[in-house]
Amino acid sequence: MDSLSEVALVVDDSPDTLGMLSEALEAESISVLMALDGSQALKIAHLARPDIILLDAIMPKMDGFETCARLKEDADLAEIPVIFMTGLTETEHVVRALEAGGVDYVNKPINPEELIARMRVHLGNARRTHSVQQALDRTGQHLVSLASDGTVQWATDQAQALLGQAGLASSEINRRLGARLVEWMRNKPRRKQTLSLRVAELPIEAMLLSEASESTWVFRLADPAHRPTPATLREALPLTERESDVLFWIAYGKTNREIGEILSMSPRTVNKHLEAIFQKLGVENRTSAATAAIRFLEP
Repeated sequence: MDSLSEVALVVDDSPDTLGMLSEALEAESISVLMALDGSQALKIAHLARPDIILLDAIMPKMDGFETCARLKEDADLAEIPVIFMTGLTETEHVVRALEAGGVDYVNKPINPEELIARMRVHLGNARRTHSVQQALDRTGQHLVSLASDGTVQWATDQAQALLGQAGLASSEINRRLGARLVEWMRNKPRRKQTLSLRVAELPIEAMLLSEASESTWVFRLADPAHRPTPATLREALPLTERESDVLFWIAYGKTNREIGEILSMSPRTVNKHLEAIFQKLGVENRTSAATAAIRFLEP
């Protein structure tokens, strides 16, 4: 692990446990932050944003389950992997830890070698997830990924901003947006089908980008009050009216035949407009042209 990038927050009400884990982790070049209770852990997490959190399940005042749930309610901290440390071995306690948002658990007394091995796995997964998230953010699209139980797994910065503008607080996203989308998915909507949502002060539209049969669903969100039109492309790109009409529908995945029916022209004429679009935009195929258009059509 890279000592410049890996920071662990260890939360336990036992100073002896904190000391033992601190020594073991620092020997692996992992920087260690320590907290004696859940409230202190939340404050440190907000200030330092660790890469991983080791969390005692049973603590006075705020236990580990509540601490983890509060972490997961905060969009800035929700992606940090949490490993529970517990002397509880009953299935109900393990399930409770995972339901609170934990990715794993280790039993006390803790075996440092086993703990570090598990940490390596979850740190690697978190790093890959973060890389994907950054790539998605750079696309400038309003994308949300939803698990089949309604839990929002990730959302691009743009999607979070749109939800905030609509009046939906981060702590309400799973309960209101997630629950409504799960209800819709029970009807097995088709890919690229759109749902108008009333889950906040302002309406939001959600387009399904994945297949309904998949275990994780991806949606593109939009503000219906700012729905793009072909004129949006004409204002942003050096296109004629007809060319912007064609490119608009190309961006929405329509074939030449379908575009011809929509615009009352032959597929051959659609193709001629498309060739002109390629030349003006400096692209070689319809996929690249659609990608260029989406940058301006995204709300």
